[in-house]
Amino acid sequence: MKWITRARPKTDRIACPWLIGKFIDPAAEFIYAPADQVLDEARRQDAISFDAPGARYTHRDGKCTFEVLIEDHNLGSDLALARLARIVHAADIADDLDTDPAGPGLLAIGVGGLDAEPDDYRLLDKGRFVYDALYAWCKRQVPAPA
Repeated sequence: MKWITRARPKTDRIACPWLIGKFIDPAAEFIYAPADQVLDEARRQDAISFDAPGARYTHRDGKCTFEVLIEDHNLGSDLALARLARIVHAADIADDLDTDPAGPGLLAIGVGGLDAEPDDYRLLDKGRFVYDALYAWCKRQVPAPA
């Protein structure tokens, strides 16, 4: 399936493709489009829109898109993923930056990534490692399943 969001990804728009590819749609193809074209391109390309105004998956009830995807796809029982969601939330929601100690660091990586890599698709490829590493770290932070 094709998934589409706004260009120039940092936190949620890197975290969500990582989540989608790992847990929701392993064959997903991602498209970055100008913000004002996301919904039109989604219709034209029969793609699922995310993290854009009016998108199928976007911020809802105080949650960032990453959290909405976890909720809508029943992934909340993965404690490491729930831990990662708290970090992504803190980095993505400006008013909640201080709700998780790892949030500011993830935000710094996201903002710096925009300066370090001008190509959105290469930025996504590089960002996947960041989320693989954070998820592995989160697995160390939660109790092992009984």
